[in-house]
Amino acid sequence: MTGKKKGFGLNEVLRHENHQRPVSRRDFLAQGFTLGAGAVLAPSMLGMLGLSSSVQAALSSDIAAQLAPCDIAATGSGKIPFICFDLAGGANIAGSNVLVGQQGGQLDFLTTAGYSKLGLPGDMIPPVANPVTGTNDFINTDFGLAFHSDSAFLRGIQERAGSRAGNVNGVILPSRSENDTSNNPLNPMYGIYKAGADGELLSLIGSRNSESGGNSMAPAAMIDLSARPTKVDRPSDVTGMVDTGQLIKLMSKEDAVRVMEAMSRISDTKMSRMITDAAMQKLVSCGYVKSADLVDRFSNPAALNPQADPDIVGASGIFSSVEFDDDSEFRKTASVMKMVIDGYAGAGTISMGGYDYHTGDRSTGERRDLRAGRCMGACLEYAARRNKPLMIYVFSDGSLSSNGRADNSADGRGKGEWTSDNQSTAAAFFLVYNPGGRPVLLGGTTEEQARHQQIGWFRPDGSLDTSSSVVANNPNLLVETIVLNYMALNGEAGNFQTLFPSNGLGNTALMDSLIAFSAI
Repeated sequence: MTGKKKGFGLNEVLRHENHQRPVSRRDFLAQGFTLGAGAVLAPSMLGMLGLSSSVQAALSSDIAAQLAPCDIAATGSGKIPFICFDLAGGANIAGSNVLVGQQGGQLDFLTTAGYSKLGLPGDMIPPVANPVTGTNDFINTDFGLAFHSDSAFLRGIQERAGSRAGNVNGVILPSRSENDTSNNPLNPMYGIYKAGADGELLSLIGSRNSESGGNSMAPAAMIDLSARPTKVDRPSDVTGMVDTGQLIKLMSKEDAVRVMEAMSRISDTKMSRMITDAAMQKLVSCGYVKSADLVDRFSNPAALNPQADPDIVGASGIFSSVEFDDDSEFRKTASVMKMVIDGYAGAGTISMGGYDYHTGDRSTGERRDLRAGRCMGACLEYAARRNKPLMIYVFSDGSLSSNGRADNSADGRGKGEWTSDNQSTAAAFFLVYNPGGRPVLLGGTTEEQARHQQIGWFRPDGSLDTSSSVVANNPNLLVETIVLNYMALNGEAGNFQTLFPSNGLGNTALMDSLIAFSAI
């Protein structure tokens, strides 16, 4: 007899007989050959002594007056922080994680065969009610958006941010994307930046050194190379954003600030005689002003260090010290979420590898989805602790399907084994956290709200209906819809056509149908 196939370890690489050997960075990431960075940064001596950079030596009035003209923000742009999760390889989103339905919304149920294709056996599908209580045990709407009650994403989010459920709501967007390619334009970073998201130190960050900051591409029409995401995937990348040089080691912070201010004034005097080009003068002058500002506000880089933040790591932190040290994906998530939610960056991408998990078992995908859910929950919990709103967007390049055979191992949980790539089961979703209460779905009736919570739909057989919405068969329009919803949350949906005049979302009425929530 053939023994039961053993699932892959959480960080074990995936090798598929029907896939070519990995040759690109995308291939390596999708199959788990590349995960988060392995470095761990210990707290600095200043951090251990409890000193803070919040006590500032105020800039001189003439230098402070140049901050605004130099576009140096002291508190970020004031827009809602935005983080996206790029699950490289083709992860499951629809059905087994976030429930998806027919034209009537998430709870307009599919057929038993359709749910089987999405990895759910007949005794775990949403229409099945508990014969004792009469309630449905397989639908969870704690976070507004309907998840399957045994979703690994949901279990991870609940573990890290369960107490924040009442302030969260979300949307699922059935949308086709290609399997096993780096050419899916699914990343919205540049669009979010154009919509006004900006940071105190950086505009955009991403955990990969790529044009989008993630695995999938950004739509070509949105790319702005002046705002190319800076790579951040470990605590040392965060603290390395601010280099005040040797000067701060030789004198007090106050004296160092005065030296930088003097250099700025001397530079301005010399430039007026040597450089006639106004743009060049501003570039050089603002460089000195920024240096003075950095020394003033960030003489202690430990203030940026996620590992030194007790809300993130430690006895009362989102991550324990042990798991933070042991898991590079947690360190990556912590680094990006601190930069974005604290306003140091406007938006960030977290790429997680190894989601090409059609390995003939279910346990491999469940473990990886659970970790992704923990990282999503960590972002929601950190936003709550900072009393900040947050939008999280989750997507993957393609998807997969099940042949219906159950994996009855402990981690397989009796669900269908993932056996093949399948772009016809793909979807994306986003969650919104609002400190003031659950985000409010648009629509005057329950039926209208359901159509705002699920934009597009699946057929009864568990495959995406590519004609169900403008985003269903066009990744570019999926990104435009995400940006439109981000602007709507900020109360600026009316500016979308001005900022993106060549968009493909249609007329105002059609755009309104694609907006999920009232402004926060």
